[in-house]
This record gives sequence, C-alpha cells and structure tokens, in this order.
Amino acid sequence: MDDTSKYLIHASISADGVVERSDVVGAVFGQTEGLLGDELDLRDLQQSSKVGRIDVQIDSENGHSFGQMTIASSLDKAETAILAASLETLTRVGPCQAVIEVTNIEDVREAKRRMVVERAKELLAESFDDTVMSSTEILEAVKESVRVEDITEYQGLPAGPRVADSDAIIVVEGRADVLTLLRYGIKNAVAVEGTNVPDAVAGLTQERTVTAFLDGDRGGELILRELSQVGDVDYVAFAPDGRSVEDLDRASVVRALRNKVALSSLPDDGDGDFRAAVAAANGTGAGEAPTDPHTESPTTEASSTPPADGPINGSADAVTDPTAEGGNGGTVAVERPADAASENAAADGDAADAEVFTESEVEAVAEAVDPADERPSLTDHVQAVIADESGMARLLNDGLDIDDEVAVEKVYDTVEYADPAPAIVVVDGEASQKLVDIAAQRGVGHVVARSAGEYVKKPVSVRVRTADQLLD
Repeated sequence: MDDTSKYLIHASISADGVVERSDVVGAVFGQTEGLLGDELDLRDLQQSSKVGRIDVQIDSENGHSFGQMTIASSLDKAETAILAASLETLTRVGPCQAVIEVTNIEDVREAKRRMVVERAKELLAESFDDTVMSSTEILEAVKESVRVEDITEYQGLPAGPRVADSDAIIVVEGRADVLTLLRYGIKNAVAVEGTNVPDAVAGLTQERTVTAFLDGDRGGELILRELSQVGDVDYVAFAPDGRSVEDLDRASVVRALRNKVALSSLPDDGDGDFRAAVAAANGTGAGEAPTDPHTESPTTEASSTPPADGPINGSADAVTDPTAEGGNGGTVAVERPADAASENAAADGDAADAEVFTESEVEAVAEAVDPADERPSLTDHVQAVIADESGMARLLNDGLDIDDEVAVEKVYDTVEYADPAPAIVVVDGEASQKLVDIAAQRGVGHVVARSAGEYVKKPVSVRVRTADQLLD
C-alpha cells in the first residue's frame, strides 16, 4: 500500500488515561463505522487496498497517553479529507476520554517530485559532458579509434598489424610512437621499448628492409648505435631536434620518413653525431636514401627526368592510386621547393610546412620496400584473371595483394563472408546485380568483370568497370 498511496493522514492522539495501540485502532474502526456510508467505510476501503494500515505510536506518562497516528490513502483529495475529518469525531479510546486532531495531510507524490528534482539536478551536474563535438571531431575520433585498435604485438613488443608480413618495417622507440604512426595510417612499425634492443627486433631486421625512425635526442642516437650493432639497419630518420616521434603531426612524420638516409653513408667511427650527419645529408644531398619505388611512381607524369645538361628547377614526389581510372583517383603530386630557391620563397618561410600529404602517400612512405620488389598492378590482375580466361575470381586488398582466389561460382559467398572485406574484386564473368549488391554491403569499392550486368538499382558506393576499359 505504501507504494501506491497518494496521501498520508497525520493525526495526534491525547487520552486521559493509559491506553494501548489496539485500543486506538479499535476506536477508529468502531466509532467511524456507518458514519460515512458504505462507499467510505474504513473496513471496506482497507479490504480494497484504498486505505492502508493504521499506524499508531502511543506512549503513557503520569496517567495520560499521547502519540501519533498515520493512515495511508489512495483516495482522491476530497475523499481523503472527509476520511481525515471523520477521525476527529472520536471522543473515547478504550475507557478513557480522548481527543484526536488531524495535524497534516501529506501529498506523497509531492515529496517524490522534490526528490526527483533534487536528483535530476545532481545528474545534470555530474553526468553530462559540457563539451559538444563538431562533426569533424566526431569523424576524426572514430577514425582514430579504428586505427589505434589495430595495434598488435610482435613477440611481446608493441607493433602495427602489418609488421609480421610486410617486406619493410619501421623501428621506433616506444608504444606511443607506434600509436602515432598508426594514427597517420602507417601500420608496419615496431617498438624496441628502451635502449636495450630486444632479440626479436634484432632478428627481424635481418630479414626485412629496416628504417630506424627515432626521437631527435641523445636517446635516439644511443638506440641507433646499439641497433646498428646487433641488427641490420638500412635507413635512418630522426624527428626534429628536441622532439619525439609521438609529438609529430602527419606532415612532419611523412617528411622525416621521406628524408631518410642510408645508414651506410653515415660515419661509423663510433663517436659521430648521427643526427647531424642525417641533417647534413639531407641538406647537401650527400648520402640520400635511394628513391622509393612507391614514392615516385614510374607511371606518373610528374616524375619525368630533367635534362642532364641543365640545372634542376624543381622536383615532385608523386603517388599513383592503384584504382585510379577516369575521375576517381589518379596521381597526386606533391611539389617540393627547388634547391636554388628564390629570395621570395625564402621570405615566405619553410615551404615544406605547406605540403599536403594524402593517405596514399603515407602508405607509400610506410611501405619502403626494396626497389626490386615490384607488386603487380590492377591491370596485371585483370590480365591474369579475365584476359587469360581463368574462370576465377580474385579478391584484392588496398595494396593490390591477393587476399583470396576462388572459382567464379563461389564468388558470392566468398565476398559476403571474407574477413577482412576486400577493396577490389576481379571476376572472370558478369558483374551481376547480386554481386554488386553484396559488394556494396561489404564496403567493396571496385568490381572489375568481363562484362557489366543489367542493374535495377546500382549502388553508388561501388564502381563497376569491365576488362576492356582497363586493357584498351
């Protein structure tokens, strides 16, 4: 009854003699019986749970009794007031003269409302964040969480997800450096976790193309010195003096990796300043690292060779999107300042700070593989699967590596349940409505087929091309 009651009737009791609780309850029922009619009979109201139990607290002192009485009611206001007024008609309790006075009718719901208001104030002050994220901040937070979640371990060391299978790795100092590179899309970094180079990293350097990317301080030089003694390092890159890799922005990371220097070109007397040597090599052109095949693509127009008998007026680094065709991709060139910069360019500050690096460029810089390692292009995959009439379907990732290859009849189930989902599907058959729908559901960006089907509704997110479009 306490949970459903709306009002509480509070009354005081005073009796000229010693009485007990049972005397008060009996007096209430006995003297109100028939007083208010059948609809407001107290016994009937209790049986129907419209009125709660009569709670009495009574004490006796010096031959007099006094106390408090409480009755819970779920009746409406008028009926509750009538019931309360009827209590004041009692003149005797047991054998004694008595006076009962209603002191208050409490609205239980009002007490609950006050409690709700107070609690709501506390929740409003404690549970809500005052900051409201913009759309851009929300997008960046989601992207960053996905990249950070990609961090794995290589024999107990923090590493990117591609360290185990990549032909090239980047060795950094700590876990925070690996997270920073992951945030910028570089997934082949492994941390040494201190100046004592682990055997796992030393052994890994014997099998891969290794770039040591270290902090611009004395600690970075010490790690490089030990790493060069216990392992096989191909290239060296440092963060700017006094800065850590984890503090660099995207442009600074890509710039530092592009300016890597072959370790063999640095002084090996044991006391040399590696940072100064790397800076000098980048400033004079001496000891520069060999050109990265993924950084300067032979297919880009921006990488044309300048005349041998004339000065170089400028240079451009370019990256070719492997899925480029028509207006959905292509080569992105990042202009570099000329060696013989004009006075106006010098006055504008460091031109490198204005560089804009794309996702493709970051991946290209990260995958610093041996120049002899040439990956097949999308055209090569189309030639092998469709032009050669293989009767197969090939699933490719963003790097144009083969994730899976199955018979054409199994392409629907393979694409639907592939983990991870492919970026490109090359199929020796028709790009049917069903295949395109499954590709859209899985986030596949490109489907290349022998022929295009007839579409009732073609998903916007999937680009369908035929082999003739790529091989002509």
